[in-house]
Amino acid sequence: MAGKQTHPYHIVDPSPMPFLSTMAISLLAVGALMFMHEVSYGGAVLSGGFFAVLLCMWHWWKDVVREANSGKFYTAAVQHGLRVGMALFILSEVMFFFAFFFSFFKSALLPVDILDGVWPVASGMWPPEGVETFDPFDLPLLNTLVLLLSGTTVTWAHHALLENNRKDFQTGLLLTVLLGILFSCTQAYEYHHAAFGFKDGVYASNFYMATGFHGFHVMVGTLFLAVCYFRGLKGHFTPENHLGFEFAAWYWHFVDVVWLFLFICVYWWGR
Repeated sequence: MAGKQTHPYHIVDPSPMPFLSTMAISLLAVGALMFMHEVSYGGAVLSGGFFAVLLCMWHWWKDVVREANSGKFYTAAVQHGLRVGMALFILSEVMFFFAFFFSFFKSALLPVDILDGVWPVASGMWPPEGVETFDPFDLPLLNTLVLLLSGTTVTWAHHALLENNRKDFQTGLLLTVLLGILFSCTQAYEYHHAAFGFKDGVYASNFYMATGFHGFHVMVGTLFLAVCYFRGLKGHFTPENHLGFEFAAWYWHFVDVVWLFLFICVYWWGR
């Protein structure tokens, strides 16, 4: 029959959101350049671009949620494709952090090379002389326990959802969000009391780049899970259809694993 779909894939309806999002991101980029070059109204353009990006994200993601809740678009083939896409995204994030670990170990194991004379690093000494590192068994250990606990609570929530236990699902998800917020607050406190700044040599730059980007990922993951929590309150997830929450749990476990490597390599070994 003419016009009848004969394949299991989701062909999205025409939408203005890709074009509007492109315009919003362009405005944000132009505003950022103007702000950095100290143009008088650069801050206003930057703020307008940021608000426009948030507005586009809100409307576009609302369309995605509506599609997910329709019950007719997410066929088995579509779900398989989305899972592969999320797995590849997490793999790209693994390579992103690999670059930071490579830089850290390069500076630690070969502290003087092409950067000789640029960074204040003494040959064969790591951390560099004068750098007061964190005690790994103080706040870093606390944050490690917080993230490990959050990994158990999100797994609890996932298993509860599979058993259609809505109460435990919401409880586990809420605890995970609160633990994510606690981690971010503890890390902010740690940064505030650090004995070195971002520009204080190669150790400081590697430390803040690796742990700072991980902290950003924790905030993104916390927001991801918080959205799932409120969607769960509205009954958006079922034992058979909960890709949004499943991907949030994958992302959160990835964040947990990266932190374990940061704790062992940067906080403990790197000390």
